[in-house]
Parts: sequence; C-alpha cells; structure tokens
Amino acid sequence: MRSAFAARLAPALAIVAMLAGCALGPSKPPRVPEPRSIDTAPAPLPPLTGPLTHPKTRWVPVAWAELPGFDEDTTSEGWVALLANCQRPNAAFAPLCGEVRRLAIASPEEQRAFLMERLQPYRVEAPGGQSEGLLTSYYEPVFDATRQPSATHAVPLYGLPPGAGRGRAWYTRQQIDTDPQAQAALRGREIAWLADPIDALMLHIQGSGRLRITEPDGRQRIVRLAFAGTNEQPYRSVQGWLAGQGVSPIGRWPEDVKAWAVQNPQRVPQMLWSNPRYTFFREEPLGEVDAAFGPRGAQGVPLTAGRSVAVDRDAIPYGTPLWLWSAGPTAQLQRLVVAQDTGSAIVGAVRADFFAGTGAEAGRFAARMKQPLRLWALWPRGLDPSGTAVSRN
Repeated sequence: MRSAFAARLAPALAIVAMLAGCALGPSKPPRVPEPRSIDTAPAPLPPLTGPLTHPKTRWVPVAWAELPGFDEDTTSEGWVALLANCQRPNAAFAPLCGEVRRLAIASPEEQRAFLMERLQPYRVEAPGGQSEGLLTSYYEPVFDATRQPSATHAVPLYGLPPGAGRGRAWYTRQQIDTDPQAQAALRGREIAWLADPIDALMLHIQGSGRLRITEPDGRQRIVRLAFAGTNEQPYRSVQGWLAGQGVSPIGRWPEDVKAWAVQNPQRVPQMLWSNPRYTFFREEPLGEVDAAFGPRGAQGVPLTAGRSVAVDRDAIPYGTPLWLWSAGPTAQLQRLVVAQDTGSAIVGAVRADFFAGTGAEAGRFAARMKQPLRLWALWPRGLDPSGTAVSRN
C-alpha cells in the first residue's frame, strides 16, 4: 500500500506533470546518442517476437544507450504515471510497485538507476522490422452545459442505453438523431445539454471530458464525463469526409470545422452523420485530487498529462512503461510514458496516442500532433511480455 507521504505527494506531482504536459517537450531537439560499446551493455537476451503473446509486434532487446535523451528526462514527472500504473498493474510489473512507491521522492539519479537495474529496454518493431511509426494526440475537452434543454443548449449527451455497448451494432448516429425508436430508447438518459453539435462530436471522438454545468437552481459546478460505451458502429473521420467534399484541408480543429459549419448550416447534419460512431457517457464527481489527473484510461487508472499514451493493446500490454521519441513540427519529445489507454484508431506496433492534458491549449496541441514515432518497451528483466521467465543462454 502506498505510504501516507507518497499519497499526499502524488497529487502535487500530478499537477507538475500536467503543467509539464502543457509545455509538451524539451526546449531543445532530441539527441540520439551514439551507442556505447557492446561491452557496456547488459548480457544479450533473445529477441521477443509477437507470436509469443502479441502477434502485431516484435520486441528487440537493446542497450540503454539506444534510448535518446534518457539521461535528460525529468523522471519525477514520469513517476506520476508509474504510481498511477501501480493502482492496477499488469502481472509482470506488480512486483516492482513497492519500489516504485518508495522512490516517488527519490532523486532523478536514483529513479534512473532503478529503471536500468530492474527493467530491460526493447525496441518495439512491426513484425517486418519497421521501427518507425506514428504519434498522434488526444485530450480532455471542457465545455459549458446545462441540465435542461433550452433555446441555446439543445444538443444532448446520453448515458449508455440498454442494448448498446455489448459487442453488437446499435443505431447509427443518423438514426439516433432521426429514428423515433432510437430516440425512445434514449429518453430519460440525458446527462446534460450542449450548445454546439460539433462540441458534442468532439466529446464523442475524445471519449471523455469535463462539463461546467449550470444546475436548475443556477449553481455551477464542474463534473467529468467518463466513457461508458459506444454504439459499436465503425469510426469515420469527419475531416476525411470534408476532404472528400472538396473542402480545403482543416488546419485548426475544431475552429475551421465550426467556421465551415457557419457557412454551410444545411450540410452540418450530413457532416456529423458521416461518422456513424456514437459515444455514451457516465457522470463522475470531480474532486480536488481527480482534477489533477485526466480521465481513467482503458487500463482503469487516471491518465497523466504528457506521460500517458494510448496503444494497440494487441501490440503492447496495458501498464507497460515505454520510452517515447518523436520529432516534428509540433513538438520534440523524448520521455518516459506508460501505456494506459487504447483507441479504435490506434492500431499497429509502433503507434501511440499521446494524452496532452485538459482544456483548450491541450486541444490545440492534440489537433496539430501527427509526426514520426519510435518506441522502446521497458519490461522487467528476465520476463517475456506474457510474464514467463526467459533464458539468457
């Protein structure tokens, strides 16, 4: 169990990490160090290939010297995600959680020494050997909402209805908006009402968010909308639909989409319906500690801004510490992160979605992020990804 001091420290560290997530990267470009002599590397391990447990990926053991920027990362920020990870660790990482908690207030040198002593870095590759992939980003939006519909707030957000989210397709987005049977199934499940259908679409795409709700008595409070399920319909990109209609490339999302909607109000329903996927939510209270973290990811633990990523769970197990490198026009990133979420569009071995944080600034960052990615999995020494001991011979 986490010590009382570490428990008090975690929210403060989370705030630091969230602020770091706003900066979203070091001020100088990543440096890829020259590999050290093989004499300084740990005893070699056999490559870990996907057929062991994860057919989409191949893990190749490497020396720590291969990880760009490893000696420069602010480990205390990454430690927040490791502490969250220990709320629900995978079986391989669980035995290390006592040390992770003890080192929450340790120096960066002590934290790095722990990582190097207890974990083995593996370069994450596709089965064919490709080691470069794609990094995108997502965030937690914040919108104003009301409890009752009005002339200004007429777009509902729904809780999960009976029959949805059970692995089979439910009504499409268009049917939810137009079909009397679908509307009858959702009646009484309205959580809140938004003013803009594009804001609702943003919540559906991101999968969670925060609402500044005006209650019927006039009081205002902030709540979190957590992911509860979907209608199990395929996801389609609205931006892709707009491009197919000959609309100029969307540079700022959602600002440019809203500007197009103002000019083409009669086509807005068609644009929204181009994405049949629909997301349902559940409301959660937002306490002081909760506010320092993002929503819970698919691993079941709160996300840490700038330190949590969504991955393909068939390629990288939830709870896996990762070293992430990405360089491009949006950000220069080289840092410790943890695989704590997933998404329908996050598919492939070297593929990650970077949790940028909460609010408009994080949203602007997330909208711009699309650049090359390299990943290294940091796995407990002597284990393959299934938790089975492997031989060094």
